[in-house]
Amino acid sequence: MSIESPSMQPVAFGAATLARFAREVAKYPSDQKQSAVMACLSIVQQEQGWVSPAAEQGVADYLGMPVMAVHEVTTFYNMYNQQPVGRFKLNVCTNLPCALRDGEQALQHLERRLGIQMGQTSADGLFTLQQSECLGACADSPVLLVNDRHMCSFMSSDKLDQLIDGLRAAAKEEA
Repeated sequence: MSIESPSMQPVAFGAATLARFAREVAKYPSDQKQSAVMACLSIVQQEQGWVSPAAEQGVADYLGMPVMAVHEVTTFYNMYNQQPVGRFKLNVCTNLPCALRDGEQALQHLERRLGIQMGQTSADGLFTLQQSECLGACADSPVLLVNDRHMCSFMSSDKLDQLIDGLRAAAKEEA
């Protein structure tokens, strides 16, 4: 189905979400409300865990912009999940400087440890493993980013195992 399909029903956002959108839009001149697209997409992702095509349509309608323009933002930045992901999204940098400093080995270790391949989510729904382009910490490689917020540096196999164990324990505590 095309992203511009007329049969797609946009997400009907709740009042709290629309209020958050309005706060972001208010930061820009009234004729430039489309500048809030990244903030609105972040709000959708915080609330829903991912940005569906229907949510893209809803954001486009709210901001008065073509849905394709919203989709271009969603697909350009890897911080926006285009499908449901696990509770913990692990983005491992495999760009050349990190690859030369064991970034590929870190990704392979996580694949073995989690029993999944890059791009997949673990059976328990806890972990989604992704490779990432430069995270801007080449001197600290191998590096990974947890849930687009927490940077982990110098990730040896032992540190990766400790990270996975710690995230699993945190998930159990919150359950």
